[in-house]
Amino acid sequence: MTVAAIEQAPPIAKTASTGGLFSVATLGVVPFFIFALLFLIVPTCMLMVGAFQDKAGNPTLGNFVELLNRPDLLASYWISIKISVASAVGGAIIGFFIAHAVVSGVLPSWLRPAVMTFSGVASNFAGVPLAFAFVATVGRVGLVTVLLRDWLGINIYAHGFNLLSFWGLTLTYLYFQIPLMVLILVPALDGMKREWREACAILGGSAYHYWRYVGVPVLWPSIMGATLLLFANAFGAVATAYALTGSSLNIVTIQLFAQIRGDVLNDPNLGFALAFGMIVVTCLSNGAYIWLRSRGERWLR
Repeated sequence: MTVAAIEQAPPIAKTASTGGLFSVATLGVVPFFIFALLFLIVPTCMLMVGAFQDKAGNPTLGNFVELLNRPDLLASYWISIKISVASAVGGAIIGFFIAHAVVSGVLPSWLRPAVMTFSGVASNFAGVPLAFAFVATVGRVGLVTVLLRDWLGINIYAHGFNLLSFWGLTLTYLYFQIPLMVLILVPALDGMKREWREACAILGGSAYHYWRYVGVPVLWPSIMGATLLLFANAFGAVATAYALTGSSLNIVTIQLFAQIRGDVLNDPNLGFALAFGMIVVTCLSNGAYIWLRSRGERWLR
């Protein structure tokens, strides 16, 4: 076939399954958009509207005024932020070393898929099952607590540890924070080019110089972004905290639950104002994560 014949040939029509607004591929994502609309967008919009209304439905800023005049509610934000920071930093540090260990190739080859599979499961393990698991493990009569007391003579509760406390909840959050950090950092570590390390070695640099001048600067946006994502993940957690501590720990998600669903402290519009503040904190954290991730991906393409 000549070039002229090819140029004169009629264009191939696109099939319905390969393009167009209403293609088969587009229909495949319709359930996702419906789910996001019903369970994310619409509830968030209703929450934001309710935060600026009183019980009669009239526009008001009284909910935020009451929120600012309630020291217990403001303290709940501060406690939630501290728990989120502690679990995010702890999860980031431990998760980084685990991710580096499985990517470095020093460990047996079968260990990486095992760690990644466990991380995928553990990062989504939360709520009542996770709370029960920690009570059964490090509760006052938990398995580890009893073994340490009977075999080694160490009573962790006599030394000040309490599962139903700040550090107890932080330890529980680490169970899903560390695996989440591993899942996020492994692709970033995989993107580190071997040529960079070889070039550093050719120029006389040591492992310290490589991480000081190459590894850490390249990975820093990914590490910081992942840490912010862990912060947002812990800040919005409610089921694990409520199942583990009940109302003994004054965190904002439990206060929100009490205002919306409680019998004594029932004030839904004040709860909406609490949730609005959480949305602001979470949006700032996720926005910074997206920005840092985009900076990190420039080096790892």
